[in-house]
Amino acid sequence: MLKAITDAPLDSGTAHFEASTLALTTVDVGNPASNVIPALARASFNIRFNDLHTGESLTRQLREKFDRVQSEMGGSYDFTVEVSGEAFLSAPGSLADLIGQAIQTKLGIRPDFNTAGGTSDARFINRYCPVAEFGLPGQTMHKVDECAAVADLETLTEVYGEILARYFSAAAQ
Repeated sequence: MLKAITDAPLDSGTAHFEASTLALTTVDVGNPASNVIPALARASFNIRFNDLHTGESLTRQLREKFDRVQSEMGGSYDFTVEVSGEAFLSAPGSLADLIGQAIQTKLGIRPDFNTAGGTSDARFINRYCPVAEFGLPGQTMHKVDECAAVADLETLTEVYGEILARYFSAAAQ
């Protein structure tokens, strides 16, 4: 079953998103003995998906693959799905322009507007207000000993201050 879901890529990306990825995060048979054939195996995986998919469409695709393996090889499976958020895209506009100008003022670079940062917590509020994501460099993100340099925190604070100043200046006009 794991081979069936990892053999081929889910897609090759879209105009705004990188290709979706499926990563096995754990495989366990819960067997403390090295000389006993396990009765059960459990696996977990994470899918970071783009706007070609929904949680529902991916669940359907995975069930089809699992069912096909089950019909060919026998056995049984349980499949539990937890979708923490759907892919979304905030169209570029005045908020993105304002943020880009603030970044250029403080850092001297024009940002590249893209979705390479992966799934963000903005997925919980994007239906209620415009969202944009700009934050710390992510070399250690989600890794053991995740950390951020103090200088990066100070720089980010300056950029956020510039964004807020520009936002409220524009709102006052």
